[in-house]
Amino acid sequence: MQKTEPTPTEANDSWKDTMAHRKQVRTLLQKIVTELIKRQILHDDSKLDEPEKSMFDRYTPMKEWIYGSDEYLEHLEEMGPALKHHYAENRHHPEHFENGVNGMTLIDLMEMLADWKAAGLHEADGSMMASLRVSKERFGLGDQLYEILTNTVKELKW
Repeated sequence: MQKTEPTPTEANDSWKDTMAHRKQVRTLLQKIVTELIKRQILHDDSKLDEPEKSMFDRYTPMKEWIYGSDEYLEHLEEMGPALKHHYAENRHHPEHFENGVNGMTLIDLMEMLADWKAAGLHEADGSMMASLRVSKERFGLGDQLYEILTNTVKELKW
């Protein structure tokens, strides 16, 4: 059976369908926004209680570390069980997941990126692009994800 093009009088006006689609997308995006607001409120709550608080009391003032340096990695090792607890309690860290970044959701990645930016503000250099390059190697970020994170940083002017 041959299809024929609708004549102007038979054509469907897409306005109603478009408006319904827009409403559905808004509802779905609101779920994402709600989850991000929840993350915003609860971010790093575990640092406020033991076993993490005393460890962060000791190490947080040491802001001269350069992210990814040997000294930085040594300090991570020294932070031991308290840092392992922090990673276990906070899914915005790749270390939270057995398979690292591959276990994360987009929401986790957004919180992670904001966390990385905020952490970099305490460093002498604080370059977000340098941080991303180190994190690419440290966490085995694939090229595609690395580019997406880089694009996001650029768009947000971080």
